[in-house]
Amino acid sequence: MKWLVLIHVLSAIIGVGPTFFGHVLVRNNQTLEQLRHSMKLGRMLDFFPKIGGSIAVLSGILLVTLNNYGSYTQLWLLGSLILYILIQIVVIGFVAPAQKRVAQWVFDAKNLSKSELPQEQRANLSRANVMLYAASAMGLVLFVFMIIKP
Repeated sequence: MKWLVLIHVLSAIIGVGPTFFGHVLVRNNQTLEQLRHSMKLGRMLDFFPKIGGSIAVLSGILLVTLNNYGSYTQLWLLGSLILYILIQIVVIGFVAPAQKRVAQWVFDAKNLSKSELPQEQRANLSRANVMLYAASAMGLVLFVFMIIKP
């Protein structure tokens, strides 16, 4: 059972971890060259939440099923699941589309010589940044629920 707990904790850290610094990659006060580099790094980091987050959910369900944690309706357990789902909704539904629009503009060959983002793309970048802060806050609460089990 210790191995399952270890797998769960590590996969949760790997799965949710990139969310905590994603907003650094999409910060507003970057040059276009820095933003291009940040977006390339962000693409590489996308792999971790997909795999780690999936393993965390599956191992969490296994832990609750195989151990005596009580009912699934406990605040910490239900809250953790809801927070995880909300984080996914925020990242997949709001952050990813905004980042995609910015990336399309930033990596478009005709914009490689530009020196600054147009207003529409700055708005997309700001939206992604705010949503990533929201996801980070929910991630912190998620970890608190998992550690303290209030």
